[in-house]
Amino acid sequence: MTEQLKPWHGIHVASALQFNDDLSVDYDGFAEHVQWLAANGLHGITPNGSLGEYQTLAAEERARVVTTAVEAAPEGFHVMPGVAAYGALETRRWVEHAAEAGAHSVLMLPPNVYRADRAAIVKHYRIAAEVGIPIVAYNNPFDTKIDLSPALLAELHSEGYIVGVKEFTGDVRRAYEIKELAPGLDLLVGTDDVLLELGLAGAVGWVAGYPNALPEASLELYNLATSGDPADIAKALPMYRDLHSLLRWDSKTEFVQAIKLSMDVIGRKGGKCRPPRSPLAPEIAEQVTADTKNALAKGYK
Repeated sequence: MTEQLKPWHGIHVASALQFNDDLSVDYDGFAEHVQWLAANGLHGITPNGSLGEYQTLAAEERARVVTTAVEAAPEGFHVMPGVAAYGALETRRWVEHAAEAGAHSVLMLPPNVYRADRAAIVKHYRIAAEVGIPIVAYNNPFDTKIDLSPALLAELHSEGYIVGVKEFTGDVRRAYEIKELAPGLDLLVGTDDVLLELGLAGAVGWVAGYPNALPEASLELYNLATSGDPADIAKALPMYRDLHSLLRWDSKTEFVQAIKLSMDVIGRKGGKCRPPRSPLAPEIAEQVTADTKNALAKGYK
C-alpha cells in the first residue's frame, strides 16, 4: 500500500458496522473488516459515520468502535472517525477521544441541532480545532440544514480550523470555487456517484461507501479518476458507467441497507441495521442484488 502524503488523503472507507443477531455490536467482525479493507489496498477508514449507524450507538459503543478501528489498523492505514454531535462541547469530547485513541484525523459536521449562523459555525470548528488533531469538515446540508459554502470553508481554512472538506452536495461546480477561494484546502469526494467528476476537479481523497463491498474496483477507479492523465480518464469512464447504478445508492436514503446488502451478496458480513432503519423493500433489494451480481459478473471485486 502506497503511503499518502497526508493522513486524510486517498480512500477512507466510510465503514459499515457489523452487528450480532441480537443487534449488539460485533467488534470482532468490525476489526476483521478493517483489516480486510487495508489488505485490499485502501488507505484508511472512517468509523462512526452515518454508514456506521453512529446515531444508534451508546456512547460506550461509539468509543469502542474507534479504539477497535485503531487497534485493528495496520501501520500506514489511517483512521479518521466521525465526531458529529449536537453541540460543540460534545463534539470536542469526541475529537479528544479520537486523538487519545490514536486516530490520525477526524471528520466533522457543523452543528446539527439547529440552523446555526456563520458565527456559531466558526465557533463550533474553533472549539474542536483547539484539540490539535487535523479536522476534515463534512458539508452535508441535506441532513444538517447548514451549508458550508465555499466562502465559509475558506474562512474556516484561513483560521487554521480545517484541513479539508468532504463535499456531499453533489454539486461538482463547487470544487472550482473552493479551489479559487481556498487553494490550500483539500477536497475529498463525499458521495460515490460524483467520484469521476470531482476526481477531474482535483480531489485528493474519497470518503467512500461502496469499497465496503468492492474494494479493488473502487481503488482502481479512484486512481484512474484522480491521476490527471487523460488516458486514465478514458479507462475510468467505462468502469464508472458499469458501477454507477451501485455508486448512486450512496446518496439515497436507503444507502446503509443497500451497501450492507451488497456486502452480503459478495460474501462479506453486512447484515442487519439497527432501528429505525428497516429492511429494504423487496423491489429495492432485488435491484441492489441484481446490480451487485452484475458487477461481479463483469469481474469487479
